[in-house]
Amino acid sequence: MLGEILTATVTPLDADGRVDYDSYRELCGFLVDNGSDGVVVNGTTGEASTLSEDERTGLIRAALEAVGDRATVVAGTGTNSTAHSIELTAQAQEAGAHAVLVVTPYYNKPPQRGIVAHFEAVAPATDLPVIAYNIPGRCVINIEPETMTELARIPNVEAVKQSNADLDQARHIVELGLDLYAGDDNLVLPFVELGGLGGICVHTHVVGPQVKEMIQRFRAGDVEAARQLDDELAAAYELIGVVTGPIQIKAALNLLGHDVGGVRLPLVEATEDEVAQIRSCLERLRLLEPSRVA
Repeated sequence: MLGEILTATVTPLDADGRVDYDSYRELCGFLVDNGSDGVVVNGTTGEASTLSEDERTGLIRAALEAVGDRATVVAGTGTNSTAHSIELTAQAQEAGAHAVLVVTPYYNKPPQRGIVAHFEAVAPATDLPVIAYNIPGRCVINIEPETMTELARIPNVEAVKQSNADLDQARHIVELGLDLYAGDDNLVLPFVELGGLGGICVHTHVVGPQVKEMIQRFRAGDVEAARQLDDELAAAYELIGVVTGPIQIKAALNLLGHDVGGVRLPLVEATEDEVAQIRSCLERLRLLEPSRVA
């Protein structure tokens, strides 16, 4: 079990746009101290598509150094090239990752049988657990239930990060015996209620303890309290929707005193208006004192 709450981490950058490994170690340690059972390295939130292979490996090793045996480290290794995904998966295992996250091939728009063939080629590149990542909003295509059934037959495909709000499709994943992780932050409790394990989240950079408590309350049978906590996280869900990730969560972290720097092109910094919206969300979450304009 990789944990209930895994945070899909940002990649801190210094003033020159280089990966700041010291800040990354600090961030991973902070997250594990504040509700995360593990961290996901080199995912979408980590700007993986703009990282070199050396940077990817360096971040995996930095995360492992930071969390030791206190948490799990999952490496994003999926791309829209099956051959490259195989290489990255092998490199992640060599670097010491505990599992890999493999996204549906994007841009190429393979048919459903192509998705199956992709995972059948990538998964054998490692003996680590593989988390299949279904995110139609970024990849255009959905892993359909029948296709998910075929993926479940691959021995080391053990979990799914599901960024699809269809509860019937999520329930099907649970029925297949796969660990279900919510890939959208607002789906954590709905998915846990139907048998999911937890979430691979972005908002847990700033509300990790609250999300962990929400799951614990539900597991303890206090469903009403869990739903109340979910309601109280409305501003965190709003924050995630202000602007494309990880622009919004990096802006939030910088406001909270975590020096994670900016983003790499083609992403751009949050505008003044977006920062104001993010600040408002953090204030309503009681993470920042309300600003007082003279």
